[in-house]
Order: sequence, then C-alpha cells, then structure tokens
Amino acid sequence: MLSVVNPHFPDGTPIGTCFGLLFRNIPERLKQTALQGIGLVVTVIGVQMAIQADNIVLILLAILLGSMIGTAIQLENRLNRVGQLLELKVNKNSDGKITEAFVTATLIFVIGAMAIIGAMDSGLRGDHEVLITKAFLDGFMSLVLASTLGYGVIFSVIPVVLYEGTIALLASQIHNLVPQQLLEQFISEMTALGGLLIVAIGLNILQVTKFKIGDYLPSILLFILFFFLFVV
Repeated sequence: MLSVVNPHFPDGTPIGTCFGLLFRNIPERLKQTALQGIGLVVTVIGVQMAIQADNIVLILLAILLGSMIGTAIQLENRLNRVGQLLELKVNKNSDGKITEAFVTATLIFVIGAMAIIGAMDSGLRGDHEVLITKAFLDGFMSLVLASTLGYGVIFSVIPVVLYEGTIALLASQIHNLVPQQLLEQFISEMTALGGLLIVAIGLNILQVTKFKIGDYLPSILLFILFFFLFVV
C-alpha cells in the first residue's frame, strides 16, 4: 500500500482483493487452513522483527502505558465501530464479516515495519522502493484475506494511506533535526515494537489469544515520544 507521497503507483490492495474474491467459493475447510497459514506466517514475521529490540525497557513502558490509554478510550471498539458503519452502508446482512476484514487488514498493514520504514524513506530521501515492494506484498496478502474474510479488506486502503502519508510528511520535516545514526536506531526499535504487535495479530488469527490490538496502538505514539525525550 502506497502513501500519498507517491500516488502514481497502483495500490496493491484493491487488485489483491478483487482476485481474492474469485476464490471465495472454495470449501470452508480450505479457507480455514489458508487463514491458519496466514496466522503462522504473520507470527513468524512478528518474531523476526521483535528480536531486533535493543531498548526493551522503553518498548515495555510504551506498551504498558499505551495499552492502558487504548483500553481507557476503548480504541479497539471505536475501530470496530468504523468497520460496522462501513458494514451498514455496504451490506447489513454480512454478519460482521466486513468489520472483521476491515479491522484485521488495517492492523496488519498499518503495524508492519515496511509501512514505517517505507514511508520514512519516502519522506526523508524520496525513495519509494520499499513502499512499492510493500504494495505488491499487501496485494498478495489482500488476495488471501479477501478469499477468507471477504471484500471488507479493500476498505483498509483509507486508514493505511493516511497513516503512511502522515509518517512520510513528518519524516520530511525531521530530516534535518535528527542525526542519521539516531534515525536508524529509531527505525530499528520501532520495527521491534511493531513486531510484538504483529505477533499478537498472528496469535489472534490462529485463535490462540484474543488481544485487542487496537487498544495497543497508542504504544506506537508513546514510543516515538519516549525515544525523542530520553534517547535523542
């Protein structure tokens, strides 16, 4: 999925969703197996990202405080309500599938390290290579998600483009304020934090846990604040 910084490259999510819908008529047991496969892959990706952490105390503090803030303001429920509003507009008889698809796809695409790194590269150096690669990966993931969860996946385009575009715009402003070494350390730590959240998403997909991932999203903002307060 591409940020608004590079709007001329086709987004992979709508294309992947359309192809995924072609496979919706496959047997339910095959869909379940495919979804479990996604859960395993997402979990492994999250673990690979999470082990990059060097400043685990800062990450722990951000997750603890961020999750409490998210729970207090019921961020996960608010995100679900956005999905439910879309559901009412599109199809009132979808039994929650549109909401599930929208929330799951949005969290997977937003929390991923490539969203952060790609948007920062785009804003800092005008290099869109990572975002272009992410567009292809998101397209493939959308294909699989749409085949199991339905067309609600396509609505994740809106929050993800806004998220990546905001990061790119902010990155373009801090380029001259933060030394390159600290910037690389920041990206590495953000990747580790994102990895922990992605592990939680993977476990949810596998139905091992029921983390309210949306409630943990303030952790990302808190970590950015803590990093630039205590490390820079």
